[in-house]
Amino acid sequence: MTKVNVYGIDGVSTEKIDLPEVFDTAYRPDMIRKAFNVLHSNKRQSYGADPYAGTKHATASVGKGRGSSRVPRLTQGRTAALAPCVVGGRRAHPPKAERNWKEKINKKERLQSINSALAATADKKIVSNRGHKFDDKITLPIIIDDKFEKTKKTKEVIEIFEKIGIYDDVLRAANGKHIRAGRGKMRGRKYKIPKSILIVSTKENIQKSSGNLTGVDVVKPDQINIEYLAPGGDAGRLTIFTKSALMQIRGGK
Repeated sequence: MTKVNVYGIDGVSTEKIDLPEVFDTAYRPDMIRKAFNVLHSNKRQSYGADPYAGTKHATASVGKGRGSSRVPRLTQGRTAALAPCVVGGRRAHPPKAERNWKEKINKKERLQSINSALAATADKKIVSNRGHKFDDKITLPIIIDDKFEKTKKTKEVIEIFEKIGIYDDVLRAANGKHIRAGRGKMRGRKYKIPKSILIVSTKENIQKSSGNLTGVDVVKPDQINIEYLAPGGDAGRLTIFTKSALMQIRGGK
């Protein structure tokens, strides 16, 4: 059993408690990555071309024996069409809307991946390698008193983060916001925003006061999944558990 500090809203450690056994799970980055890829593949939206795309032309072929190529040509002109091998022709193998993108994962593997990602939140080296900024003196994961759930203003949340020594991570995410490369800029996802702190709380009240902070997510203990614990498939997210939320963590989902 690993002992960690319980911090009050004043940033001072009030007591020490034992972490649940799930935080002793072996670190398995391969399993975490697999679970993340399965989760994202199951969220993909099907897409495909019109089955008749590139074939809606009046075409005809002159046939053999005339000393010219037999590709289909427009009846209103001599431009080649329809065949995949010609300029302006249909695609040979377009994406099909009926394709099934879903993948499967064993229940035990999924559970193991979540437990492993939870355990990674308690490892300073893994959390630091993920790029998070925090005071070296604090213990991970960060356990905070249940009074934190009653915080109503973003200003108060910022003050608590500063007292604990983790507000620099929110600033890192805010300063890391940048314009996406590629076509996504034209499709409603112009900016990429780094992930910051994950808050696990039994109450939804903290969502209102923390929702404006860049990169911060708030979830309940029964909503924890790989996407929250390991964004992008990389485990070691800087995580805050309220004391009551930690008591509900007993071996993942």
